[in-house]
Amino acid sequence: MHPEEPPAATDLLPVSFRHAGGAAPGPGAGEHLIAARNRWSRAVLDFEGVASEAWCSLEARIAWDAEEEAGHALDFALVGFDFLAADGSGLDLDHVPGLARSLLDPHSAWIPGPAYQPAGSARTRTAALRIAFRVPAPACHLAVTVRSWRNTHPFTIVDARLRQAPDRDDAPGTRPRRLGPEAEPLRLDLVPGAGLVLRGQIYAARPDEHAARARIAYADAEGASIAPPYPDTVSVPGFGAVINLGAHQQTRRFTLNLKPPPGAASVTVAFERWEDADARDAVDLLAAPEIALEDDLRLESLCGDDVLDAPGFLERLGAALGLPPGARAAWVPDQAEAAAAPRALLALRTLQGLARPVPIPEDGALALRLAGKPDWPLPAAPEWREDPFRSVAWRLEYQSLAWLAGLRPPAEAAGTAGRDLAIRLAVGWSRANPWGQPADPLSLHPEALATRADALTDLLAAPLEAEAADVLVGEIVRHGFALAEIVGQGTLSHSLLQVRAAAALTGIARALPRLPLASYWDSLARTALAGSFPAALSEPALHRRLEVLTLGRALAAALDGAAPGPEIAGRVAAALPALSALLDPTGRLPPFGDSPAGIDHGAWLARLSAGQALVARLDAVPAPGPAIDAEAGTLAARADGPERGWSHFACTFPGQSPQGHADCGSFVFAAQSRRWIVEAGGSEQAETGPARHYLLSARAHNVAILDGAEPAAGRGRLLGSLALDGGSAHAIGTSVHGPDLRHVRTFVLLDDLAGVAVIDRFAGRGPLAFAGRAHLAPDAVLALSDPRRVLAQAEGRRLALVPLALDGAAAGVEILCGRDGRPGTMEGFLARGGGGLRPGNVLRYAFTGRDSVCGGLLIVVENGAEERLNRLLAGETLMRFLAGA
Repeated sequence: MHPEEPPAATDLLPVSFRHAGGAAPGPGAGEHLIAARNRWSRAVLDFEGVASEAWCSLEARIAWDAEEEAGHALDFALVGFDFLAADGSGLDLDHVPGLARSLLDPHSAWIPGPAYQPAGSARTRTAALRIAFRVPAPACHLAVTVRSWRNTHPFTIVDARLRQAPDRDDAPGTRPRRLGPEAEPLRLDLVPGAGLVLRGQIYAARPDEHAARARIAYADAEGASIAPPYPDTVSVPGFGAVINLGAHQQTRRFTLNLKPPPGAASVTVAFERWEDADARDAVDLLAAPEIALEDDLRLESLCGDDVLDAPGFLERLGAALGLPPGARAAWVPDQAEAAAAPRALLALRTLQGLARPVPIPEDGALALRLAGKPDWPLPAAPEWREDPFRSVAWRLEYQSLAWLAGLRPPAEAAGTAGRDLAIRLAVGWSRANPWGQPADPLSLHPEALATRADALTDLLAAPLEAEAADVLVGEIVRHGFALAEIVGQGTLSHSLLQVRAAAALTGIARALPRLPLASYWDSLARTALAGSFPAALSEPALHRRLEVLTLGRALAAALDGAAPGPEIAGRVAAALPALSALLDPTGRLPPFGDSPAGIDHGAWLARLSAGQALVARLDAVPAPGPAIDAEAGTLAARADGPERGWSHFACTFPGQSPQGHADCGSFVFAAQSRRWIVEAGGSEQAETGPARHYLLSARAHNVAILDGAEPAAGRGRLLGSLALDGGSAHAIGTSVHGPDLRHVRTFVLLDDLAGVAVIDRFAGRGPLAFAGRAHLAPDAVLALSDPRRVLAQAEGRRLALVPLALDGAAAGVEILCGRDGRPGTMEGFLARGGGGLRPGNVLRYAFTGRDSVCGGLLIVVENGAEERLNRLLAGETLMRFLAGA
């Protein structure tokens, strides 16, 4: 076979470098010595001429000291990335695939400690470093900062370079918004008497003192326009009020301090290009602007250095708004108002099946069962810093107070005991957690913060004594300020956490309709949801994607026709069928990405569908042929037979990043009504440290690993499918192995799923070697039947696994089970349901070649299936497809 030529990557070397904080040049060329001074010691490497919208990798070697004590630190060192325009001005980008937003540098990636480096590195105390990312438009240059973090001794970075792919990535990504002479305006309600601050950045291909404008218009409470002039704007007759945005270099950071005129209740802001500007001179708004209230109404300003309880915070807020003492009494809603307010996050828990009643014994001693942990007796007077299981997931659920909803059974069952206890506990939590001094810092995590806001708001629907009402309303308002700042800053805009925060903020705004900030919070949350919900739908983990869709269904109902509710409802309706098509006949989604154990996804989807349409799919005759969702990056097939039982195959190929699982191209396979090839699994809710690092790594997934080097960030895309006699072939190209290698993984599926073939093809330059992995179910026993054949057995059934070399040479097979040692060399483990790892059998099959190598694995349940696969693989049609995909 003659594979396509490998891509001709471009290598960029630093054009300059500088050191600070004790960092210095090393003894050799291209060496940089980073001292052990947390965050301060750093080397900055400047690169020019990067190509935007193409994948790129920073490659170097790292060497560490023999006495290094932070070998097991996952945050051993930090690499920061600052993308620059052609004239060297910085770009404020809200998302770069492959990297994470950070504070010290605009974007960053962690370097794990020596213990997490691959085999052989312990002896040489060196390892290869590769960080992949997609260069955002309109970046032309890049400053890379390597910082000290946890290291206790100096380390050295050697031969750093950027390796750039030759072609642009055509995946839909985060592109700047191109400005035209007209734009859909941003509309926000206002806090009476308070100003609004918008911060952002424009990029102008050609600097111009009239690069863009912000057109401003105010309206009163009835929606009637208020004619300009407005403070700090220029009024143009027949046009309106504008603020000019000049750009004296290619980027311009702007701050709009909007001062509403008397009577203004809302404002619209439209970012536009001037009509007389040359259309060839592009002007972009790089990201959605940050939105905040004026400084006097920021949470930090209101709290100051004082330790304020919730009622004290309300009093401080009233004074800041210029209201008379006692005005806050009007902010307490009546029961009907509170009961009508949406609580999308509590609704999410109900649809997930997580909302469970908490029995109240006669002695009042509660036992909480949270995050899959055993029952835990709640103290009569909790300190709210409890952590009985040393579990982050348990602490998050405990601090969320979502379990309070289960303490309020129907009145006829338990009177008001549950409600009264829930109110007492909520008030106790508030008093134990003055703002800025939390009993448990994890209570400020956005997930716990948002869910707790819903739980506290839910309590307002019960009869309350004045003191309890004052505490609860004050605490809810404090939560509202915190959530509004999270939502307005947009730091989490591509995350489910942003959707959660906006959902909770909507609930607060509608539960407290007479709070002066309610309308502003509601409009801010809905504005954020319009952008963050579509971004969250790109979540590669199927379990998490179902969570996003479920929250979307709850949000659409909560918004009750208000924007962006209808759009969210449409997206949910469009995405649910494709997700339900991935269910296996037992009602489980393939465990790609984070996937907690023991979840009945079929029942979850049935509750979400509010009917039987999705339940019926589990017993229905499957549609002929595989189900392919190229946009979501999934491929699935299902077959049923009276003698063979059910079979199921699924694979995943969306984008991957260091923050998620390295599972692009991974697959699972079930036959004879049992699961054979599985994922190692795991969830951030259960594992931490080395276990978590292993479960994220490619070694815990059914993927190919080239030359012992972990795949990096990148994505997969469907290159094509081919119908065969009795089967089908599907080719998936990936970019996770670097810009100078071409990798295609092809799945050949028999129509009855009696067998599948997994074929990997690499094209590069020079010697190539790769090893594929297949993780077997924990109860399966693996054994070599001959040097080229492996048998798996479980419950009296057998599965044959046959390595096959198509180009190059086979390099042997190996059965791995519980290979421990350094975290960077762990192999042969599966996630344990309650957290941690357990040994499991993994088949490792390897191939070598020069300039190209192609090989794979046949997985069959009967000899006839193996013969059929071999016949297809020997056919000219499939061979051409494998060579040309």
